[in-house]
Amino acid sequence: MGGTVTAVSRSATYAFSKPNRSAINLLAGLGVEGDAHAGETIRHQFRMTYEPDLPNLRQVHLMHAELFDELALKGFDVSAGQLGENITTRGVDLLGLPTGTLLHLGGEAVVEVTGLRNPCAKINDFRSGLLGEMFVLEPDSEEFAFKAGVMAVVRHGGPVKPGDSVVIELPPTPHRRLERV
Repeated sequence: MGGTVTAVSRSATYAFSKPNRSAINLLAGLGVEGDAHAGETIRHQFRMTYEPDLPNLRQVHLMHAELFDELALKGFDVSAGQLGENITTRGVDLLGLPTGTLLHLGGEAVVEVTGLRNPCAKINDFRSGLLGEMFVLEPDSEEFAFKAGVMAVVRHGGPVKPGDSVVIELPPTPHRRLERV
């Protein structure tokens, strides 16, 4: 099981979109070197005001390129980094992974999936109507599935670049379904 890194992005400021880079460096326990969201404690701009000492479970944001394909069919032009993700993948069912999954990125870096990205209203500021595409009502349920990628913490640092492999290491069973973080 695995896929490929298609793009990497980072921004030193709290901008909604992150510029693509030729490579990023992951730092164990911190996140993406030089990214505004890197740190041991919460770095989400809004949540820092009322939960500043909680652990940062959102050090790295990963998104599946297949979402961009789906959005294009609905008339939305969105590409890697524009929704604020750090790592864009192809061939990995990120949303279907259980909590605690390890993703081996390239030859050194390892991240642990902590949960789903909770999409915010700023997505509509980026593209009007796009926020509604980040949710889907699950079949035979009254719950929504979130499609805006997953969040992770860095367990082992190292460089990550487009073309790197993504190798999936599932946690021991029983698996826990991803929840919003």
